[in-house]
Amino acid sequence: MKLIVATIALFLVAAAPAAAQELVWAGDAEGGAPYVMQDPRNPAITIGFEVEFANAIAQRMGRKARFQQNQWDGLVPGLQRGEYDVVINGLEITQDRAEKINFSMPYFYSTLTLTERLDETRIVKAEDLRGKIVGTLKVTFAERYLQNLGQVTIRSYDNQANAYDDLSLGRLDAVVMDTPIAIYYAYGPQFRNIELTSARMQYGIGLRKGDDVLLRDVNEAIKSAKEDGTLKRIYQAWGIYNTATAQAFGDPDPVNNGDAPQLKTYIDAVSVHRTFSDRMKQYWSFMPLLLRGALITLELSAVAMSIAIGFGLLLAVLRVFGPPLVVWPVVAFIEVIRGTPLLIQLFIIFYGLPSIGIKLSPFLAAVIGLGINYAAYEAENYRAGIQSIPRGQMDAALSLGLTRLQTIRKVVLPQAVRLVIPPVTNDFIALLKDSSLVSVITMVELTKVYGQLASTYYDYIGIGLLTASIYFVLGLPIARLSRALEARLAYMKT
Repeated sequence: MKLIVATIALFLVAAAPAAAQELVWAGDAEGGAPYVMQDPRNPAITIGFEVEFANAIAQRMGRKARFQQNQWDGLVPGLQRGEYDVVINGLEITQDRAEKINFSMPYFYSTLTLTERLDETRIVKAEDLRGKIVGTLKVTFAERYLQNLGQVTIRSYDNQANAYDDLSLGRLDAVVMDTPIAIYYAYGPQFRNIELTSARMQYGIGLRKGDDVLLRDVNEAIKSAKEDGTLKRIYQAWGIYNTATAQAFGDPDPVNNGDAPQLKTYIDAVSVHRTFSDRMKQYWSFMPLLLRGALITLELSAVAMSIAIGFGLLLAVLRVFGPPLVVWPVVAFIEVIRGTPLLIQLFIIFYGLPSIGIKLSPFLAAVIGLGINYAAYEAENYRAGIQSIPRGQMDAALSLGLTRLQTIRKVVLPQAVRLVIPPVTNDFIALLKDSSLVSVITMVELTKVYGQLASTYYDYIGIGLLTASIYFVLGLPIARLSRALEARLAYMKT
């Protein structure tokens, strides 16, 4: 009987379909419409024409698409590091990028669009941008186009919404971005759009050098989706099908986006006028995402601060009590860490160390980066606390028969630690806020969630105040605990 049961079980296991292999693709959801973004109707869902495109490509490859968030600047470095399989995020095929990564065959063709305020009369063509202040996305074909145009004051942005906001406020004379972006962000009656038809680019999927089999499979999937009309249907639904893409696809039919249901749904969702009650309900719906980001921020900050306190105390003791051969390297380390930006340190730890065989997870890299950075500051706090203890106390302890190590551990450090509680607490609160920088290494914490939501709903004040209040609530107990600990230690001293 047991043999029969075992045989049936083996048969079922063998007959069961294997789990589909994932195609992990990266993009920046803060970049916004129509590429990758939070659904305005349900912010827990990620939508965009490239989400549908990735799903279609993965399906043809027999895989399941999974989205991986990363900041725009870090997409190519993250790909090279092996954090994901491909990059799909309006990545223009350029010569300098092609030297670092492989590109698939183009899946979308776009032009640039110049956007100006309706009352602007000085700008009618691209050459009129010379001498003007123009906004665009950083590290894009549009930015390079403006650089080549010459004599243009360029303001580069991390996301497209801010550039159009500044244009409407009069901080910019014009905005130049990819045409799909202009369709979604420059549709109001206050804007005038001028398509720069001579400025054309191609979007391709980015892959690592050497992934030749994956490149072949991706190209076959794109070709299949192009031939059976899937890509055209996706682009038409989002209202971005254009003459350049139609010509490249060999489509003889007139370019027509029809009702463009996804475009219409998006504009309706972000343009609707909400009452105060409706807005409060909307903010409440954001809370699960924001709290999830807050939990990551708190976990990251707590672990990093633990490292900073322990390592900082060790550095301070070595600097004050160590021999010269130890003191000078410690001083040099502290000054280098304090004298260089945390952002650069995070890039070196996450993207630089793999080149020498040290590959860390995003969370571990963030913890180490923040911990080491703040350890340098904590070392100076502890040094000040140690040096404030009268020298006579150490001499008295030594005369009573305590060893030097016992004197430091039992006499000096307890008093020094009590004195530095206020600055250490301030540094913990500062670390909570500096944790927002870890979004450059694929971590989605509280500030990154705020950026994604704000760029989707064009609401930087309301969502910003909600996010700021969460940071305040996270930091308040730390300040209260610090005061209670100070009072407790002061009582024990008396």
